[in-house]
Amino acid sequence: MPQDSDFSSHKDIPEPKSSPLLLRFVVLVCAMLCGIYICFIGLKQAGFGTYTFFMNVRVSEKPCPKPEIEDWEVPYVHYPRPATYSREECACNPVRYFAILSTQRSGSGWFETLLNSHVNISSNGEIFSVKVRRANASTILGTLDKLYNLDWFSSASKNECTAAVGLKWMLNQGLIQHHEEILEYFNAKGVSVIFLFRRNLLRWMVSILANTYDRDFKLLNGTHKSHVHSPREAEILASYKPVINSTNLILELKQVQKTMTKALEYFNSTRHIILYYEDVLKNQTVRLPPNGGSWFDVLLSNTA
Repeated sequence: MPQDSDFSSHKDIPEPKSSPLLLRFVVLVCAMLCGIYICFIGLKQAGFGTYTFFMNVRVSEKPCPKPEIEDWEVPYVHYPRPATYSREECACNPVRYFAILSTQRSGSGWFETLLNSHVNISSNGEIFSVKVRRANASTILGTLDKLYNLDWFSSASKNECTAAVGLKWMLNQGLIQHHEEILEYFNAKGVSVIFLFRRNLLRWMVSILANTYDRDFKLLNGTHKSHVHSPREAEILASYKPVINSTNLILELKQVQKTMTKALEYFNSTRHIILYYEDVLKNQTVRLPPNGGSWFDVLLSNTA
């Protein structure tokens, strides 16, 4: 049975097997080559993108140091960040917010001129004389946000080193109608309120009538001026002698007094001071010096 023996002999011979050491070596080499390739691509991309990467990095801003003030003053000191420009080296200069609440013909224009004569105080006038800005509480608060964030631009706007910013706000310009929302805003934002009224309401009425007459007839060379800046102009306007309707006089004066009382009542919880035009005129000891002075500091240091 020679064929059977040949068959069995071939069957007993083992087949050659691949060495496991060789396979591991091949896998290791492939892994190394892949790793080198990936590293090369990564380094290449990093080399071309380094400049762009560093350009996009934002340097974290250091917090402003705590100002040397009393603890009760902290809520009234702010560090606004305007959206339209950078305060640069003045970013850590504290800013105080204020609002002059008054009535027409009460000396608010003159008083605001005193404040604006300071290089770092900005009082921006009757912002809410424009009706669309006081259409509702939302537009009023949005306008105040823009003002107190130093993004409001007017002839009274100062530089990035502004130390105090505010406005002149007449009682009939949405202030009484939306007093609840405005009061909440003032207390939340730490706005200091300056009430400026006239003691002599009869003189106030005469000033209202004279201003209305000049607006219609333009006594100063065909130009109406709500506020004059020379004795000569004042004499021309004073030459007009208005006629007062005595029938409605008492009723109208009481209405004005009632509005002023409401304003004092509504905003009594704010940090505030009450000034009268006649008292400011008579007080010769508190004048704003030509080089700046401290009118604003005097007002706020005496607020309630």
